[in-house]
Amino acid sequence: MSEELLINVAPTETRVALVENGVLQEVYIERPQRRGLVGNIYKGKVVRVLPGMQAAFINIGLERAGFIHAADIAPLDENGMEARQVEVPDIRSLVHEGQTLVVQVTKDAIGTKGARLTTHLSLSSRYLVYMPKTEHIGISTRIEEESERERLKLLVERAIAENNGVGRGGFIVRTVAELATEAEIMADVPFLYRLWDNLSGAISAAAVPTVLHEDLPLFLRTLRDLVKPNLEKIRVDSREVYARMNEFAHQYSPEIASLLEHYPGERPLFDLYGVEDEIERALETKVPLKSGGYLLIEQTEAMTTVDVNTGAFVGHRNLEETIFKTNLEAATMIARQLRLRNLGGIIILDFIDMQDKEHQRQVLRTLEKMMERDNAKTSITGVSELGLVEMTRKRTRESLGQVMCAPCPVCQGRGQLKSVETVCFELFREILREARSYENESFLVLGAQVVIDRLLDEESANVADLEEFIGRPVKFQVETLYSQEQYDIILV
Repeated sequence: MSEELLINVAPTETRVALVENGVLQEVYIERPQRRGLVGNIYKGKVVRVLPGMQAAFINIGLERAGFIHAADIAPLDENGMEARQVEVPDIRSLVHEGQTLVVQVTKDAIGTKGARLTTHLSLSSRYLVYMPKTEHIGISTRIEEESERERLKLLVERAIAENNGVGRGGFIVRTVAELATEAEIMADVPFLYRLWDNLSGAISAAAVPTVLHEDLPLFLRTLRDLVKPNLEKIRVDSREVYARMNEFAHQYSPEIASLLEHYPGERPLFDLYGVEDEIERALETKVPLKSGGYLLIEQTEAMTTVDVNTGAFVGHRNLEETIFKTNLEAATMIARQLRLRNLGGIIILDFIDMQDKEHQRQVLRTLEKMMERDNAKTSITGVSELGLVEMTRKRTRESLGQVMCAPCPVCQGRGQLKSVETVCFELFREILREARSYENESFLVLGAQVVIDRLLDEESANVADLEEFIGRPVKFQVETLYSQEQYDIILV
């Protein structure tokens, strides 16, 4: 499978697209005013402790206070290292209001929720994650070959010893480190030590709240986090950013410098690969399948639901075959759409009901296999008694829709409007209430064109009855800027 990374840079935003075999799989967007915070380290102050929730709110200098759970606060032993604990202690024994705390963002602020925080600090490099407050050495579970896992662990232990790092913290070996050379692993350890020494030296003198460490910009994080062995090319449409990426690659990952390529063409890079059209389609609710079926994807704050429908696909043999083939195609498309839209949290998949247990197993296996390509951690259950598949996908940043869209100012995000008929009947009730409360001569109704048209046409008999009942005339006036649900009643 061939992979390419496309990087589109503009003064207003940076966008990265991961393309597999010519098909868009993932999109990352970073805007200067809304840079991702995951990985940033702050010196903050506890502003509120919530014993009932075992949590606290921390002011880290953002619009909304960050949220930290007791399980994410690490008590330290006499050596300043994280103490091992079996049970989560009472939040009140860990922090108090007004206390200064050094925390790291693990999840961006999403919707109305503030950033999720932890005191388990870590710093990332190309191959390693450094944890200054633990002494554990771990290997990514995605590196399955036992001999390779042992080789990497021995390399890290040797690098720690050669840099006088015993007792200075632990490391996690990242998936990308598989088959990395000895020199590459050995170079990352002293780099992370220096980074932590500089950061820890600044903590005591820093004001509260303040940012102590910011993660790399998106185009450099791309080199650190998204480059895999089967990646063929990284195309960048900005000469300045290409130069910075080239310098970064030669300094930290010389083996990937040859993959970098500056794209100078007049045609926009994303247009060349059809990425713009794919992004537009990823904002729609309905996703067509090649067979004629389709998915309906609905994202809410609580969860995301995916409904599978056969649509125009009728199959060639029988209904069960049609359902099975549609569900198989849907499983592959769902995995792609979850990555592309970056949908996280609880996800409910409503496949078309299958009677054959073997068909259920194959569809579930297809979904699991396709989700293996996903960098985000996922968990998938079996098919429930209701025919639903429940899954979770780790959410660390906003979805594509949340980044690019805002709630509709007309329907306030409901996705539907009150009918014209409903608005007219609301108007009648409101006029009745006003007539009982005030002794005015008449009423003037301001409303949208479609509402006023209905009042003067289909509802004209009801208007006449209303006027007779309240003993006062009702006049109507169109306000072109009003939405369908918007109206005002003026006492005249």
